[in-house]
Amino acid sequence: MVFPARIVLATRNQKKRVELQRILTTHSIGCEVLTLADFPGYVDDVVEDAPDFEGNAILKARSAFSATGVPAVADDSGLCVDALNGMPGIFSARWSGTGDDQRNLELVLAQIRDVPSARRSAAFVAAVAFVDADDCVVVRGEMSGHLVREPRGSDGFGYDPIFVALGQQLTNAELAPEVKDDLSHRGQALRSLVEALAHRGVAN
Repeated sequence: MVFPARIVLATRNQKKRVELQRILTTHSIGCEVLTLADFPGYVDDVVEDAPDFEGNAILKARSAFSATGVPAVADDSGLCVDALNGMPGIFSARWSGTGDDQRNLELVLAQIRDVPSARRSAAFVAAVAFVDADDCVVVRGEMSGHLVREPRGSDGFGYDPIFVALGQQLTNAELAPEVKDDLSHRGQALRSLVEALAHRGVAN
């Protein structure tokens, strides 16, 4: 398989870097994953004003590639809660207005406090974009499930401690990393990205 020797993941979140590196390794892809933290001069001034996950992922990937010259991968993901009419959706990372994971999680729990368990369905959605000098590829993954009433588990990040995937008993934050990779919205999207790049000749 031919694959870029290095890619930059358009984030400073090291947990996302580890997750992507782990998925690439399971596909036997020897690719170094960098993040924006490896480019101290990069100014992250991307305005995520697209109306959907796909558009925001493209904006971030294009910005990272333009600034670094390294093939870039960006994701835009979020939690879509049925009882909140699909919100927080693309606003998931800043739902509380602070950008703090714990406050975002607490706000969602407060907003659905009185919602019966049978109506606490939700889905994690991720769009992942790859951009280099020749290509722009976008894929999507979804993970259906429901929200529990109290956070459980210490792994994962974001809303993982309150989300239980369909067919599971544990929250995403309680799952072993390899199990979460198999189920997760981002894992689905990243695997689809590898396949899409192979089809387009970026990898083969």
